[in-house]
Amino acid sequence: MERVLELVFSLQQEGLQLRHLDIGGGLGIRYGDETPPEPDAYVKALLNTLSARRCNLPLFIEPGRAIVGNAGVLLTRVEYLKSAQSHQFAVVDAAMNDLLRPALYGAHHRVIEVSPADVEPTIYDVVGPICETADFLSRSQRLSISPGDLLVVQSVGAYGSAMSSNYNSRPRSAEVIVDGDKFHVVRRHETFSQLYQNESTLPD
Repeated sequence: MERVLELVFSLQQEGLQLRHLDIGGGLGIRYGDETPPEPDAYVKALLNTLSARRCNLPLFIEPGRAIVGNAGVLLTRVEYLKSAQSHQFAVVDAAMNDLLRPALYGAHHRVIEVSPADVEPTIYDVVGPICETADFLSRSQRLSISPGDLLVVQSVGAYGSAMSSNYNSRPRSAEVIVDGDKFHVVRRHETFSQLYQNESTLPD
């Protein structure tokens, strides 16, 4: 904000008057041990700076991730468990096409059991079934699970759906809004016929 205000005052000296300030996003959420400010503390700090610099321009903020990031989860089922080179893997039916952030730039998403299995907890890398070494959803998760169990990948509301794809010919997942004891399907699971409907056909 201090740097933005320096620009504002420089523009004023040149006779250019702004009508508002848009400082964009930048307000993060907790994926792991991060400690971003709460929205009220963030806004208070901004307003204090504006007041101290005697700037009364309207302020626009775009805190999208802070609003929706932790509101979304990815529900996935454990297909099977395997060991390789002292690593334990939980292979699930979701994949990097459903949640690209971990594979693309190593983003961390916590994974929890819907209902922990009656087994000793083990440290797993949670991975998808796509034939890519980057196809993982989360690493080093302590889980009590068995094949067939459901897992919740947390904090996917900000970029999960927007970055999803049909990579490896995988239809996109359904999207469901949960409201108390009710749910609403807002996007149906894609079918294979939808996936191929734009493909060209050979002439007779």
